[in-house]
Formats: sequence, structure tokens, C-alpha cells
Amino acid sequence: MSIDINKDSIVTMLNIKQEIQIILLKCGISMRKLIVKMNDAGYKMPASSGLSVLFSRKRIRFETVQEILDFLGYEFQIVKKE
Repeated sequence: MSIDINKDSIVTMLNIKQEIQIILLKCGISMRKLIVKMNDAGYKMPASSGLSVLFSRKRIRFETVQEILDFLGYEFQIVKKE
């Protein structure tokens, strides 16, 4: 699955946390369990509380978002406006 960015569907830092939370609900996994599983798989993720702070302060790295989405089986696509 992918998250498309185009003129009709703009994903901003304000709601990327919500988008990931929706994906987590669909996968039946909590943020805490996601972090544990990603760390076990070799990813270097902050503690779940630290990750929430990064989302809240809009300071999360794009690479971190990509890693989370990839781990969950999603991808981030940027599409040129028509």
C-alpha cells in the first residue's frame, strides 16, 4: 500500500502521526510494540514516548517515517501535480 501526495490528498506533518496511527490500528499493533519489533529487527528507533514527542513537535526525520512505513508494508510516494 502507499500514501500518495498530490493536489487532492496532501499529507502534512500535522497529520502524518494520525496516518501512521491508522495504519497501526489496521495492523493491530501499538506504537510501543512497533518500536520493540523494529528495534529487534535492527532498526534504531527511539523509545515510544520519544517517538511521540518527535511527532508532536514536528521534528521527526523523513527517513524515520519511511522506515516505519516500510516496516509496516507501506510506501510513501510523491506525485507531480497535474
